[in-house]
Amino acid sequence: MENYDEVVGIDVSKKSIDAYCYQSQCYKVFSNELAGYKSLINWAKKHAKGGSVFYCFENTGYYSLKLALYLTSQKIVYVEESPLKIKRSSGIVKEKTDRLDAELIARYGWLYREELEPSTVKSNLQLELGRLLALRDQIVRNNAGLKGTLKEMKALLSSPTTDLGCISLKRSIDYLSKQVASIETRILELISQDESMSKNYKLLCSLKGIGLVLACQLIYHTGNFTRFDNWRSFSSYCGTAPYEYRSGTSIHRRKQCHYLGDRKMKSLLSMASISAIQHDSELRLYYKRKIAEGKETMIAVNNVRNKLISRAFAVVKRGTPYVVLDQYAA
Repeated sequence: MENYDEVVGIDVSKKSIDAYCYQSQCYKVFSNELAGYKSLINWAKKHAKGGSVFYCFENTGYYSLKLALYLTSQKIVYVEESPLKIKRSSGIVKEKTDRLDAELIARYGWLYREELEPSTVKSNLQLELGRLLALRDQIVRNNAGLKGTLKEMKALLSSPTTDLGCISLKRSIDYLSKQVASIETRILELISQDESMSKNYKLLCSLKGIGLVLACQLIYHTGNFTRFDNWRSFSSYCGTAPYEYRSGTSIHRRKQCHYLGDRKMKSLLSMASISAIQHDSELRLYYKRKIAEGKETMIAVNNVRNKLISRAFAVVKRGTPYVVLDQYAA
């Protein structure tokens, strides 16, 4: 990105986008819609004075997705960065306004332009897959809350009100369960529409501990295994990679996982690891060996999590299902 003459920092909100040109020090507000995007491009070209320009903004979910889709359709270079990276690169900031945020984003883009890589938007299939997975997760959480309420209500003294409430809750739980099943059917249909995604899904499901949800989440978060170069990078993204913590001669802690990471993926991998320990003889022996070495339970589970991630990347790279070697032992 070092060959660009201007960077436009954009603070994206629900209804508007605040833009700031770093070199020309110009600021303007546009609407977060198609007409606003067109005006933004013309305004940036005018202040760049014929020079090359790229756009930098934070990933704010659906709000920034519309802008990313438009820039991609127009083949315009942009960088969609993590809000935390930009915040930590800004130093101590005591004030917060939309204009200041746009300035800080523009500053970040200009200072790190030699290190930044152009962003790309996921395919329509992957975007829809992400939306369905998020919707399924929300419905499952709501259903779990209703099940908890039903359990508490059953423990109360029987009364007409209690009985009516239990019937209503049961109907709601059954309805939501059907919705979850319907979403899972649609997810499988989406997966089957893309040959590469379908192949990777089948390869991932050959691993014990990995089912529909985790396999789809792996495909979505890795961009169908194109976003990360290796499993260690993805482990760092999930927050399961251990890091050293030492300074001088007095501070020397054991390696620990960093608290920053994708908590949803970390949680899914934890559940998958527990299942794999129970049903995969190799991973069960591996887990017991780590415990015998004196490692704490959660450290051993984390070792299994990383084993699952490495296996997932291995089967996709190799293009063949996972084979349990124990069954071929003499």
